Amino acid sequence: MRKDSAVAEERTRRARHRMQDPPEPDEELMRALYREHAGPLLAYVLRLVAGDRQRAEDVVQETLIRAWKNASQLNRATGSVRPWLVTVARRIVIDGHRSRKARPQEVDPSPLEVIPAEDEIDKALWLMTLSDALDDLTPAHREVLVETYFKGRTVNEAAQTLGIPSGTVRSRVFYALRAMKLALEERGVRA
Repeated sequence: MRKDSAVAEERTRRARHRMQDPPEPDEELMRALYREHAGPLLAYVLRLVAGDRQRAEDVVQETLIRAWKNASQLNRATGSVRPWLVTVARRIVIDGHRSRKARPQEVDPSPLEVIPAEDEIDKALWLMTLSDALDDLTPAHREVLVETYFKGRTVNEAAQTLGIPSGTVRSRVFYALRAMKLALEERGVRA
């Protein structure tokens, strides 16, 4: 009797173990689902995703994975499982659309790498050349250019600041610009 008791306990333990672990889905069932439904399901999903084949294939794969996870329900289902598969696929597409709407689109930074950035060295060289050319001007011409171009003052404001008539400021600006152009050309800067 001890032997029979041990066998009964082992059977009880195995039954409990089977109840705790979900049964393995039938591999042949999954192959049959794929053979029978993957093609029509792909055609259906392609219409839902506007012809994006890669996305459609991902949706079909996810649909079949969900079918695999719910194989016990599929075994109990009567009739065709295609309506269930179509509903799951449609919901996956809708969820994907909603998640893309809820999250801002990511931007690839690679195009920014080809945009030329302003070179600080060129700017520094330009300022050095400009400063050097300004040094070649007479002090009167340098003053009017600094007041009008670099400080952004009007002719009347510059005249008031410098204490000279506005006509003199206009005349000096004219001749100062001509002298500046020549000084820059001597340094290789062309207009």
